[in-house]
Amino acid sequence: MTQRFDAIIIGTGQAGPALAARLSGAGMQVAIIERGRFGGTCVNTGCIPTKTLVASAYAARLAQRAAEYGVMIDGPVNVDMARVKARKDEISGRSSQGVEQWVRGLEHCTVFEGHARFESAQTVRVGNALLEAERIFINVGGRALVPAMPGLDQVPCLTNATMMDVDFLPEHLIVIGGSYVGLEFGQMYRRFGARVTIVEKGPRLIAREDEDVSQAVREILEAEGIDVQVAANCLSVRSEAGNVVVGLDCAGGARDVLGSHLLLAVGRVPNTDDLGLDKAGVETDARGYIRVDEQLRTNVSGIWALGDCNGRGAFTHTSYNDYEIVAANLLDGDPRKVSDRIQAYAMYIDPPLGRVGMTLTEAKQSGRKLLVGNRPMTRVGRAVEKGESQGFMRVVVDAQSHEILGAAILGVTGDEVVHALLDVMYAKAPYTTISRAMHIHPTVSELVPTLLQEMQPVV
Repeated sequence: MTQRFDAIIIGTGQAGPALAARLSGAGMQVAIIERGRFGGTCVNTGCIPTKTLVASAYAARLAQRAAEYGVMIDGPVNVDMARVKARKDEISGRSSQGVEQWVRGLEHCTVFEGHARFESAQTVRVGNALLEAERIFINVGGRALVPAMPGLDQVPCLTNATMMDVDFLPEHLIVIGGSYVGLEFGQMYRRFGARVTIVEKGPRLIAREDEDVSQAVREILEAEGIDVQVAANCLSVRSEAGNVVVGLDCAGGARDVLGSHLLLAVGRVPNTDDLGLDKAGVETDARGYIRVDEQLRTNVSGIWALGDCNGRGAFTHTSYNDYEIVAANLLDGDPRKVSDRIQAYAMYIDPPLGRVGMTLTEAKQSGRKLLVGNRPMTRVGRAVEKGESQGFMRVVVDAQSHEILGAAILGVTGDEVVHALLDVMYAKAPYTTISRAMHIHPTVSELVPTLLQEMQPVV
């Protein structure tokens, strides 16, 4: 027997539950489907648990440096990985339970647990239940990419998801992937006490960033004893006497790295391969991402795709913004669209990197006349006082319109400070809006107006 609803939502990541709340609040009968743990990647294997681990790693690092602050700790600093994991599990689990309680408590919402598959453009099967609706919203997220790599099928490996089950300290963790996920895990496990090697196929870390940002991040990691290997252009994996050996190139005198455990952090793939999208007629691109327009509509009328599975953003905040765009169009008569948003994200190594808008390289490629300001964190009093003066600030401005084009703040609280610039960018206000502002001392934010007062032409 077919059960009919006004809307079906597949997945309980960042967009799904919020959309269910809005639709049910508007009086619609909503079905929401979850095949695993409620809350999606962010709550279970992404933002919340990893940043909880980052916090434990920061505490360990601070304890290790205690003497620099005049604080004496008798004996070595020991990290109890079982307790670290237990703290992470408790915080992550509480968040997941909160999402589940939220959706189950919605007045017009029915929760189905199981794997959803389309049977037509308006019907979805979950186990023995067949659901029908004129509006279907796909919010199935993504998972870690496990690439084709010689020998990988013969060697156990970890991903960001299976790292959540680790309650011990690897002797030597090899991380393949020199971008955000790999660098965050690499630094945290180094701070927990493991030897760490980060392997990157490209010529430098975090290739999407400006080269000096990439270099500064590498120096931060190497200063903590992390081995960074780049230009690993011919990767292979093998097992040797109970260890993992990663081959880095195929030339004579090939480089090898020997470690105890292997973490893959080489990208993500969408969870779209087992949804029966072909039966609904929904189009995907070559990588499996669902094609959507500016308002997140697929090529099939009545079907939308939100979050990581649509390829229009790979962050919790972009997923939630997808919900806001869909809800605004459906319920508020507000024609919001994806292109309204400005790129913004952070990388949570310590110190963090906060990024908005264009890189300097991208701004140069745009052909605009530019102003740029740079300031090392060694000239930021708050950073010096905290003993955390690594990194630098950069802001890029259109020299003619005076609008801020982009910024990178690699330094203590950079992930928070960068929002002042982002808000002015959304307002399309000139950079002088901030340069003339009086900020509080002593903060990191107070140096942003000073930086903007020292802008120089890019030649």
